[in-house]
Amino acid sequence: MQTISSCVFLLVCVIFLLLSENAKIAAAAAGNNGVYIVYMGSASRTDFLRLLTSVNRRNGNAVVRTYKHGFTGFAARLSEQEAHAMRQRPGVVSVFPDPILKLHTTHSWDFLVSQTSVKIDSAPKADPPTSSSQPFDTIIGILDTGIWPESESFRDEGMPPIPSRWKGTCMAGDDFTSSNCNRKIIGARFYESSESDGIRFHSPRDGAGHGTHVASTAAGSAVANASYYGLAAGTAKGGSPGSRIAMYRVCMADGCHGSSILAAFDDAINDGVDVLSLSLGAPNYYKPELTTDPIAIGAFHAVEKGITVVCSAGNDGPTPGSVVNDAPWILTVAASTIDRDFESDVVLGNKKVIKGEGINFSALESSPVYPLIHGKSANKSSTSEDSARICSEGSMDEALVKGKIVICESSEEGGGSYWQGQAETVESLGGVGIVLIDDQTKLVAEKFTSPITAISSKDGDEVLAYVHSSRNPVATILPTLTVINYKPAPAIAYFSSRGPNPAVLNMIKPDISAPGVNILAAWLGNDTNSTPQPENSPLFNVISGTSMSCPHVSGVVAMVKSQNPTWSPSAIKSAIMTTAIQTNNLESPMTLDTGSVATPYDYGAGEISTTGALKPGLVYETSTTDYLIYLCGRGYNRSTIKSIANTVPDGFDCPKDSNADYISNMNYPTIAVSELKGSESKKIVRTVTNVGGDGATVYKVSVDAPGEVDVKVIPEKLEFSKNNQKQSYKVVFTSTVSTLKKEAFGSITWSNGKHRVRSPFVVTSESSKSED
Repeated sequence: MQTISSCVFLLVCVIFLLLSENAKIAAAAAGNNGVYIVYMGSASRTDFLRLLTSVNRRNGNAVVRTYKHGFTGFAARLSEQEAHAMRQRPGVVSVFPDPILKLHTTHSWDFLVSQTSVKIDSAPKADPPTSSSQPFDTIIGILDTGIWPESESFRDEGMPPIPSRWKGTCMAGDDFTSSNCNRKIIGARFYESSESDGIRFHSPRDGAGHGTHVASTAAGSAVANASYYGLAAGTAKGGSPGSRIAMYRVCMADGCHGSSILAAFDDAINDGVDVLSLSLGAPNYYKPELTTDPIAIGAFHAVEKGITVVCSAGNDGPTPGSVVNDAPWILTVAASTIDRDFESDVVLGNKKVIKGEGINFSALESSPVYPLIHGKSANKSSTSEDSARICSEGSMDEALVKGKIVICESSEEGGGSYWQGQAETVESLGGVGIVLIDDQTKLVAEKFTSPITAISSKDGDEVLAYVHSSRNPVATILPTLTVINYKPAPAIAYFSSRGPNPAVLNMIKPDISAPGVNILAAWLGNDTNSTPQPENSPLFNVISGTSMSCPHVSGVVAMVKSQNPTWSPSAIKSAIMTTAIQTNNLESPMTLDTGSVATPYDYGAGEISTTGALKPGLVYETSTTDYLIYLCGRGYNRSTIKSIANTVPDGFDCPKDSNADYISNMNYPTIAVSELKGSESKKIVRTVTNVGGDGATVYKVSVDAPGEVDVKVIPEKLEFSKNNQKQSYKVVFTSTVSTLKKEAFGSITWSNGKHRVRSPFVVTSESSKSED
């Protein structure tokens, strides 16, 4: 796993063993003091109470959590034998070990608003609505590390009274009382067990910063003159500044417990939130089955109750198939860059200026007067040049390093996470700075504790050539400057997890991309551990990850909900996806950090538009039955499906010939087709609803298809006679080659001259792989 920002990992992530599924489950159970989640779906209260009583009778301290609002069940300390026996009890749907998930860790909103104009359409270009213009009072629930209520981002001046429909509470605890809530923070809960160690606050108060950053990104009030020690200066504001915040602190020092996550979902459903935002999930190498995934299970019930659930896609990119939180009822978010850069240049003795990246507050002279040495040239006689090349501990001679700027290359194993050790090594030997050659670290502005800058491998070659050709090479490292209007942007961040899920090639994930690199937002008011100036804690911080992109989308969801309060979660998702942007601020196709053109496996439908989603024209509404058919297509039977959905309709059963094609025919805003070979054709059906407010209108289709696939849309026109009318169309995909050598991407766009409704598609000859 690649480290995105040291701040993102203030909470220690649990490393799951890369073993068989049984070994993983056993390890998880052992690591959680035998805590199991007993999920009972829609079991009767009698069955629930009978089982709960029997557990309490055996051990009065066994029950950790109970679930009773959105679904039924509990979490308890059980032996393996007891857990096995529990599965046979009346009303029990599934029993599984309590997993530990991890966090996926201003100007970004201004960039999104301006970036909307890059897309050639007639979407309104107005600023996002503020609290005074929102006809419906939206509430964003956030499952994270807690909140720092004193931040200016959570001021409630000018906000109307709390909605009467709100049923939540403001829990008291360490350094947190009900008075810490206001008309902005209207709810705050925390979840922890008696075994929880290393907790800074036993309350909803944030001891890590992550939750505060996320909450202010989604719904923070506007704060003028915000910055990180003068960098990224401007007005910091959330995506939906008029929305309310409800914080559910589910993460502790050892991670985010599944039992706590389910409890937060259960409470949030009853409290009355409109949106749930989760910047956390399982690591790529330990994706739980849907039947044992607390986020997938909790999200399903929330969506059933009309709550839109937004989740981060994960930080395990650029590995293909690394996306997590990819259930179709979840809005899954990738991370992209913005047009702001943090530049810290290297000035060489030959007056050449090399562009560097990173945040440092270098006090070095601006003139190149410091001796410059390559790490491998400072190696001890007892160590290898390869060790010194990456500035490993104990590899370099202090006499050769002292007083110099050292060039350190990246570790192939450490990637973008190794610089902390390199910095400590060089500093301990008396070095005055580091020029780090690392393509990954260069792409995310790490906050360096000393004069350090990251440069690309290409620029590194130039610096090394200078060192080797000069008798007395010298250099200096300049302090960081903020660069605005950086191009090209957006681009997909290297760390952002990629699709598709190898087990589900018939669905495109992630769904959307949003800013997640170098995002400025609110921070702890007393942070002395992770900042370059411990005596002067920052009120705002800059961090990166899909953790940061997720709340950007949550803010837009709240904004769309405020304008369209009767829309379902799937309609809101569709509005966001079908109005997404695929071009950057050079009016060219969006790219990866490498410069290659991005695909739907990288960004889903594209980069989110803050205004287009307010007037989408048409929407694709995905029903609960669609989701059940999806589960059938995944190979689950009716009994297993009940472990996720407790309201399976009477008489529903999976089709006898359930296969991946059923997933392709789910009424989703994107289309994915697998196993298309030879001259075979596959037919996909979609249904759209007219929400454009135009009454009678006609939409015409345009198709952008690759040469290897013939795509026909029937009919080519959709005629609507009134608002909210539904119309269906069919897409026929036919391969023009015997076997597609790689995925074929394209799009289908409907337009009535005012609205453009775009659905990307992917076609492959491959078949989905079974999960381990």
